[in-house]
Amino acid sequence: MLRIKKLAEMLEKQVYTDSGDFFGKVEEVNVISNKIDGWRIVAKEAGMISLLGGARGIIVPHQFVKAIGDVLIISKNAVPVQAQESDMPMDDDIL
Repeated sequence: MLRIKKLAEMLEKQVYTDSGDFFGKVEEVNVISNKIDGWRIVAKEAGMISLLGGARGIIVPHQFVKAIGDVLIISKNAVPVQAQESDMPMDDDIL
């Protein structure tokens, strides 16, 4: 049986990536034309905040949501990865 959830019930739900990492909590749901467009998620772990370059959270487009239930599961591809300095090419490497 299909269980329908109210959007208000989703606020403050925990968010995990599909690889099992805790990301944060749902802060807001963006709705356009009666359809969910995206989810504003606040990062709660210091490791995730540093991964985001100090940003407080992200907006995840709804197509990156894998499952909704007691928790929200998002694709790890929805989390932007900040390039490390060692990953960036040096000027000498470009030539």
